[in-house]
Amino acid sequence: MAAIDLNADLGETVDGVPTADDEAMFAVISSASIACGGHAGDAASMHEAIALAARFGVSVGAHPSYPDRANFGRVPVAIDPSALAATVAAQLDALRLAGADLRYVKPHGALYHAVIGDQEQADAVARAIAGISSALGRPLPVLGLGGEMARAAASVGLPFLYEAFLDRGYRPDGGLVPRTEPGALLDHPDQVAARAVRLALTGEVEAVDGTLVSTAAASLCLHGDSPAAVAMARAVRAALDGAGVEVRAPW
Repeated sequence: MAAIDLNADLGETVDGVPTADDEAMFAVISSASIACGGHAGDAASMHEAIALAARFGVSVGAHPSYPDRANFGRVPVAIDPSALAATVAAQLDALRLAGADLRYVKPHGALYHAVIGDQEQADAVARAIAGISSALGRPLPVLGLGGEMARAAASVGLPFLYEAFLDRGYRPDGGLVPRTEPGALLDHPDQVAARAVRLALTGEVEAVDGTLVSTAAASLCLHGDSPAAVAMARAVRAALDGAGVEVRAPW
């Protein structure tokens, strides 16, 4: 039987206000990347997300970001690598101390994209994850699109797993269409569900120009803060179940 992970970015409260229907999302996913204070989230939201994960049997990952709550972590930040390593380590530790059984780490937003091509920032993030891995006594896998982050993870003994996005447009080169450009966001449940099944069964996703892009994705991502997130997540889970694809975490 084919199997795939279904993850969502959750616990992203802003000033105590949730940006997603976390409970509804937790009911259909297998992994949750939880905001840990960099771009969103606080102690209360972390505790709530951890409790929901336990209730629904969902694996918990950390979702660290540039320390930029004003822009929800979606704007590039010029930051010294040592400062970046320190802020990522602090975010991971905050989620661990909130009671999370951390199973993986997925950078958020602008940081996620920066570490694909920026060697220094990728190394800084890898050092931070390696540090908490040492404290846990086991290596934490890193989830992302590859590039420098995959190299940096391997250099410190961390597994790297690839993911694919269900609600984001793809360029022919396999990168994501920037959010400021047409075709960046997908919001139709049937379209997203069909994409999920195709990715799970063939490892292919269609780019905005019709090109087929091959992936090695172990996990499929839906953004919890999208207006149609719950409808899309339910459609995806139903489609995967219907296609005989087991939804389970790989951690």
